Amino acid sequence: MKKGVSMLLATVISVAVAQAQTITGVVRDATTEEPIADVTVQLRGTGRGTRTDAAGGFGLERVPKTTPVLRITSVGYEPLDVPVDPNGQPVAVRLKPSVVQLNGQTVTTAQRTETADFDRPEVTSVLSSRALRQRAPRTVPEALFGTTGVFVQKTNHGGGSPFVRGLTGQQTLLLVDGIRLNNGTFRSGPNQYLNTIDPQSVAQIEVVRSTGSVAHGSDAIGGVVNVLTKTPQFADAPAVSGSAFAKVASQGMEYSGRMELGYSSRSVAIGGGLAYRKFGDLVAGQGLGRLNPTGYSQLSGDVKARFRLSERTIATVAYQDLRQDSVPLYHRVRLENYRYAQFDPQRRQLAYARLERSFAHQFLESVQLTASWQQQSEGRQSRRNNNPTAVLENDQTQTTGLTLLALAQPASFWRMQTGIDWYADRVRSRREDLNTQTGAVVAKRGLYPDRASMNSLAVFSLHTLTFDRLTVTGGARYQANAVTVPEVQPGGATIRPSALVGNMGASYAIWPALRVFGSVQSAFRSPNIDDLGTLGIVDFRYEVPNTNLRPERSLNTEAGIKLRHKQLAFTVLGYHNRLTDFISRVRQGNDSLQGYPVYLKQNSAKSFIRGLEGDIEYGISSRWLAYAGASYTYGQNVTANEPFRRIPPLNGRVGLSYTASSGWWLRGEWVWAGAQTRLAKGDQDDNRIAKGGTPGWQVLNLNGGYRWRWLTLSAELQNLTNEAYRTHGSGVDGVGRSAWVSVLVNW
Repeated sequence: MKKGVSMLLATVISVAVAQAQTITGVVRDATTEEPIADVTVQLRGTGRGTRTDAAGGFGLERVPKTTPVLRITSVGYEPLDVPVDPNGQPVAVRLKPSVVQLNGQTVTTAQRTETADFDRPEVTSVLSSRALRQRAPRTVPEALFGTTGVFVQKTNHGGGSPFVRGLTGQQTLLLVDGIRLNNGTFRSGPNQYLNTIDPQSVAQIEVVRSTGSVAHGSDAIGGVVNVLTKTPQFADAPAVSGSAFAKVASQGMEYSGRMELGYSSRSVAIGGGLAYRKFGDLVAGQGLGRLNPTGYSQLSGDVKARFRLSERTIATVAYQDLRQDSVPLYHRVRLENYRYAQFDPQRRQLAYARLERSFAHQFLESVQLTASWQQQSEGRQSRRNNNPTAVLENDQTQTTGLTLLALAQPASFWRMQTGIDWYADRVRSRREDLNTQTGAVVAKRGLYPDRASMNSLAVFSLHTLTFDRLTVTGGARYQANAVTVPEVQPGGATIRPSALVGNMGASYAIWPALRVFGSVQSAFRSPNIDDLGTLGIVDFRYEVPNTNLRPERSLNTEAGIKLRHKQLAFTVLGYHNRLTDFISRVRQGNDSLQGYPVYLKQNSAKSFIRGLEGDIEYGISSRWLAYAGASYTYGQNVTANEPFRRIPPLNGRVGLSYTASSGWWLRGEWVWAGAQTRLAKGDQDDNRIAKGGTPGWQVLNLNGGYRWRWLTLSAELQNLTNEAYRTHGSGVDGVGRSAWVSVLVNW
């Protein structure tokens, strides 16, 4: 019997090998004939793929001869399908430059593996490496400014929280290289954590503008923001590379610099960088002037190394470290009688190791194992005017994670991703009240219960079925959590919430260039340590703990159309997100502590958020691109019979860009937002929001630059009309008329 099984397995393996081949090739620019690095090369209809090296070359081992097509995609070029030579001859690929990029991107976040955005029922906004290089954003949150479906709120100049379809903080999931940035102490409102990523270390930002709980777990009720950092590429011959970046803004608002160094060979690729940034006080629009205090400094470093252990096994190790010092809370100093209030320090550290192995078997195409360690440290210092007591707080959240992801293709029309996620948070929280006159120190309970913990374990499975014109997706996740908060009550408290969520979607090609799509997605958010154990001043209120909380749940339905045809691409959709057991802050009578109203969190709200979103790009010629986008969001707290909190106003952008063959570009962009006068009671109590609501505004920016081989020069004139404005809910105003210039040198 054993001998027969062994013979059968040997026969299957020999047949698989006989029916497999090795595919190699080179990708070049069709106009200049220059090789193009970092191009995505995929076996169409599978999860297998690679990227080109510095010389434009690529190779794929054990490719079945039945696989008919390679899908070649890169930012700034038209996607191309190339038939695989049945004799295994090298593939010569020439990509045509294209100014239209909408619906032509390859994305990873929706399915946790690379897929073509146009074919799927999800909608993903993508900020490409080219856009990030040209715009040289001051921070990662500010890079998202104007993105359709995303509204950026800035509590302070060192912050920036993305609202995705009206939700932020705990209800929007942030990822770095696919690893959760969210942890057990994430607040329900805006936070500053997305700004703990160096913007010049980023290769691409993807925003999935719909619930993502099945793929990524708790918190992804509004959407998912995935920041993908630069990845070093292998090379046929050993080579050393590097770059130097510098940026200066007018009126002393920014001095930034970053140095990078890399090494590439056939089996080793290493890249890393060091950056220092000094931000002066923000200078706002007409009549507002310099906002003091808003400036701060930042130091960061990162390294990523890849090792080709075999033709089918790649290991990646990475480390990121960023520290911000003396980040002021401007609105608290200006409006709440504080002598000073600041984050000092604000630090994030992330280390991870990832092992990827390709098997090229029907039921096990590849496996990815990721182990991660992350630590977020937040120091808060404050002192009121005419008060000798300085409050010194420090919270440290340490997160350990382990993820196993397996990809398979059981049939030619069926792809699946199955995996397990485990994350564990440990919190240390302390507070000291220092009498600045006597030097006496009094230890007190921190914002969170010291030694609180949060653990989660989940199993999930995602499926994609492709039938000619029809793509059908579906999946499910089961997740169990355990949250322990000492000190909240005698003996502490532990809750064990769990959730089962699922999704279904479909995308149908009416014509090859036009698709209709729709989906239904359930999502959840487990109560975390911040929900259960917060005690102290948060924003404009005083919060007290409540351990009697259940998971928040949502059911999102959406439908729309996508088009990508030669010079024109657009996406239009509508959605409705129903929220139940939503955890909201409820005012406790007329009580107040330390001069702040007292709030208690409760599962008290049944709400909904619905909206319309649209994006369009039109290539006027091979060099001129016109584009526009707009988002409308309407939210209602049904239980309280009032508007949902912090809903962004109608907003959007319109732009026109020109890209010359000689390497220079010019872009004019008009970004705008309407007034927001639909205010919840919490909005009316928020001292960052003007009485009666936030006025509408419009800003005109002009960006341009030149790229030649090893040199990139970028510059921008911001807010040409010197508009005085503030994004809804922010604690600082927008930047006034100003300019910046940057230079990037590669070698």
